[in-house]
Parts: sequence; structure tokens; C-alpha cells
Amino acid sequence: MRALERVLDLFFPPRCPFCGRVLDRPGICAGCESSLPWTGEAGSLWELPGALRCAAPLWYEGAVRQGLLRFKFQGAAGAADPLGGLIAQCAAERLSGEFDAVTWVPVSRKRLRRRGYDQAELLARSACRRWDTRPERLLEKTRDNPAQSGLTDREARRENVKGAYRAAGDCRGRRVLLVDDICTTGATLGQCAAVLLDAGAEAVVCAAAARTPPGRPDASDEELF
Repeated sequence: MRALERVLDLFFPPRCPFCGRVLDRPGICAGCESSLPWTGEAGSLWELPGALRCAAPLWYEGAVRQGLLRFKFQGAAGAADPLGGLIAQCAAERLSGEFDAVTWVPVSRKRLRRRGYDQAELLARSACRRWDTRPERLLEKTRDNPAQSGLTDREARRENVKGAYRAAGDCRGRRVLLVDDICTTGATLGQCAAVLLDAGAEAVVCAAAARTPPGRPDASDEELF
């Protein structure tokens, strides 16, 4: 396995997910680590509608926005490892002891075929490796609704995801950490959390790689790629 990893690193060397710099090992380059828009203690944990708590280490702007767009739309799946590591650290610091199971916000089958991977699943798996565990598929998407990134109105986002998810695993009595890549209004996370709670989950908390700064309308990222 190590020999295979060395061969893969030779042809596909790890890169910083934000600036693309080639690295000796998976992670974030020193330059980006010092200059990224970190949410910090004041912004890394907040409450979404419905008293749903969410943690995120980064603001969704600048190099973070560009890096996540490459990860989500341009096949930069290797970014999942360092991004998942950031989620794991932030969730451990801000939500420690509040969950005993991990799942993710799933994409539709159509988008999975087109994209080749589910970015939130990759993030959840990367985060769980830091905790020596595995995420569980507790949700599935029932329809290919329009992308949330094309909607800037909170109510439109809420209506867009209503009924788009259903339970796909046993979450009865469990405290679930729900992972996604970006949190804007929290409509998608809120819908997924409601499905999990209706299916018997004791509690749900959330984590994302980045959150949109308060008061900043979300860009229509789907139109960029």
C-alpha cells in the first residue's frame, strides 16, 4: 500500500487545496495557512434556524471560495483530505462530546454520475479518518432539484430542498454530526437535520468546511463552471 501511495504521489503529487502549490504531503501550504480567512473562535460556531448548531473553520470568500469551487465542480477531489482535516479539528474543538455518528448531505444520483464523487461524503470520510471511525449513509436525495447556489433568497432555498431528502439508515437514539462543504443560509442542513430527527435521531449538529459571511449574498457558483 505504501508503494502504491508513493507511485500515486509521483504522478499526482498532493497540492494545497487553495493555491494549488505542490506539497511534500497532503495539507495546506504555510502561506495559505497564515493568510486564509479563518472564522476564529467568534465565528466558528453559530446557530442556524431551528436552533441547529453548526461549526466551520473558514469563511467562504477569496481563496477559500475558489478552492471549494475547484473541489466541487472541477474534479479536485484530492482537496477532500486537507479540508476534511480542518472540519475534524473544528468539530472536535467546538462540538466535542455532542455526536456519536457521522453522516453527510448527499448529492443526487444524477450529480454523482456527472461529478464522479459526492464532495460531502469525501469530506465526512476524511474527517472520520482523524477519529479512527467511518461515516454512515443515513440520508439519500430523492430528486435532482435546482442547485442551491443559484438561489439567493432564504425562503426560495428552503422551498427548493423541501422533501428532497429521506432517511436511508438507522439513526434512532443517535446523536449525529451532519457534514457538508459550504453553509450559506442553512436551508439544506436544516432540511436534512429535520429528516434525521423525524427518523428518530436524538440530536443533530452540523459541520462544514466554510460558511458564508453574515449579510453577504451568495454568488451563483453553479454558473461559474
